[in-house]
Amino acid sequence: MPSQNLTRRISLLQASSINMIDMVGIGPFVVMPLVMKIMGSHLFLWAWIFGAATSLVDGMIWSELGAAYPLAGGSYNFLKEAYGKKGGRLMSFLFVWQTCLQAPLVVASGAIGFSQYFCYLIPLTTIEKKLLSGVIVLLIIFLLYRRIETIGKISVFLWAGVIITILWIIVSGFSHKTIQYSCLPDANDSFFSFAFMMLVGKASVKTIYSYLGYYNVCHLGGEIKNPQRNIPRSIFISIFGVAILYLCMNVSIVGVVPWQEAMKSDFIVSTFMEKIYGTKAAVVATLLVMWIAFASLFAVLLGYSRVPYAAAADGKFFPMFAKLHPTKDFPYISLLFIGGIGFVFSLLFKLGDVISAILAMRILVQFVAQAIGVVQLRKRNGTKNLPFKMWLYPLPIIFSVLTWLFVFYSTGKVVWFGLALIAAGIIVFYFTKDMWGEKSAKTESQ
Repeated sequence: MPSQNLTRRISLLQASSINMIDMVGIGPFVVMPLVMKIMGSHLFLWAWIFGAATSLVDGMIWSELGAAYPLAGGSYNFLKEAYGKKGGRLMSFLFVWQTCLQAPLVVASGAIGFSQYFCYLIPLTTIEKKLLSGVIVLLIIFLLYRRIETIGKISVFLWAGVIITILWIIVSGFSHKTIQYSCLPDANDSFFSFAFMMLVGKASVKTIYSYLGYYNVCHLGGEIKNPQRNIPRSIFISIFGVAILYLCMNVSIVGVVPWQEAMKSDFIVSTFMEKIYGTKAAVVATLLVMWIAFASLFAVLLGYSRVPYAAAADGKFFPMFAKLHPTKDFPYISLLFIGGIGFVFSLLFKLGDVISAILAMRILVQFVAQAIGVVQLRKRNGTKNLPFKMWLYPLPIIFSVLTWLFVFYSTGKVVWFGLALIAAGIIVFYFTKDMWGEKSAKTESQ
């Protein structure tokens, strides 16, 4: 295992807060109308339920791996250990390779969503929206440029704002309900039709994006207190908590705004609050949604900045990424790199395209490969020394692999972009593997 000099100062509360503010970013507020539009019926809630089930099963895999290998970089370490010396080098390299592109896209998606909701307050031109997105990314980098114990406290503060906002939405909707809503099928509907399953698959590309982040704690594994217990706990707390909030929020909103109307709104929460309380309350709600988007960006950039660092500290990536700040002890080169590319992407891309690209790039190298990797690790090492063992093994593995492949197929044309990125990564790896191997050997000897 690589030598890492990070200190364990993040508590269970802070870890769960970081996970949840990563998950509940701008995603659900911009995705809700998209999901309704894709499904085209009152059955849209099942896409959210499918997303929750996928996250829960995948969370078992992350919990087992995170508790067993609690180091910075998360998947980088999991893939390296699971696939052995030869395959592990390739798989871990591919993960870092796709992270260097995919992580900035995640950052960009939050920043773009932030500027989209800001337009409810002040109409902006396309150029002005792009500039606002870029400024938000720069502000996040500034906030993260400090010690990890301070980051943990900021995370809890931001998390409190996230929970208060969503609870306000839920309570407001249920207390002012004027429309009857049911997610059960009508006489002419069927859960088992091919058309319905394809719609759920396509819509779940958006809902799963809104759940992503329950594993952020694994990327911070080297900074978590009592990681064998706190990593699995924070993952399940995050998934169950956020799933309940999302489902209640969806039902709450369509109890006030008909789903046929809601699917056409760019600011669904603002429209919802305006119907109940008027324009002033809608402005406050919009500001709170922007708070949530900001908080999510904070958690995303914090977690992903540890991935290139972990690979570099292990001698498998550019050495400069292994540098820690001389006084604040955090990987500042990695933070600046991910944040800087995210800044550029926030100026270039549209939100809908970014969401599909994020999933297409990650599913094969990260989610599917990790699930298969658990099987290999169990065969090689057994389960006696595992701090956490997933329930009902191997069913979670089978369900997870099949589900992720289904979602991968459902991303549509973007799937080719994901495959092209993997192919490019394999080519780069075979041209550079000897160089990384030499550096790795020097690191181990030192």
